[in-house]
Amino acid sequence: MRVKPRSTDYQDEPSIEFPDCTSIAEHTITITPRYSETDQAGIVHHTVYPIWFEMGRTELLRANGLAYSELEKAGVFFVISELTAKYRRPCFYDEALKLITSCSRITPGRVEHTYTLKRPKTDIVLAEGTSTLACVDKQGRVRRMPKFMYPGE
Repeated sequence: MRVKPRSTDYQDEPSIEFPDCTSIAEHTITITPRYSETDQAGIVHHTVYPIWFEMGRTELLRANGLAYSELEKAGVFFVISELTAKYRRPCFYDEALKLITSCSRITPGRVEHTYTLKRPKTDIVLAEGTSTLACVDKQGRVRRMPKFMYPGE
C-alpha cells in the first residue's frame, strides 16, 4: 500500500511547528444528521457512523493544535487498521447529537480511540465505537509515532 500526497506542497523536511505533546484526551462535537445520511424512515444509515467517528478524531486532533494535513506534510499518516461500532438506538434526521471522542491509548505504532454518541437532552447512548489507527510513512510502512502525539505528563 502506498500513501500518495495529494499535493506537491508536501515536503520531507517541513517547517511546521508542532506542540510538544497532546494535552486534550477527550473532545465533544455536535452532529446534526443530514437528509442524505438517512433512509426513507428518517433513520441514520449505519454507514454514516464511521464518517462521524472520523470527524470526532479530526476535531480532537485539532483541539490539540494539530491537523491531519500538517501531519501528512511532515510524512506522518494514519490508516485505519480496526473499526468497531455498536448501534444501541436509532438516530434521526435533523436531531442534534453529541459525539464524544477519546484517545484511549497510544503505542509506538498506533493510536486507539473510543466514541460515544448521545442524545444531548437525555444523555442516552445511541452508539459506541472504537478505532485503531496505524502510524505509517509515505510508502505505507509502519513508522514510530511522533513524540508530540503522546500526552504530556
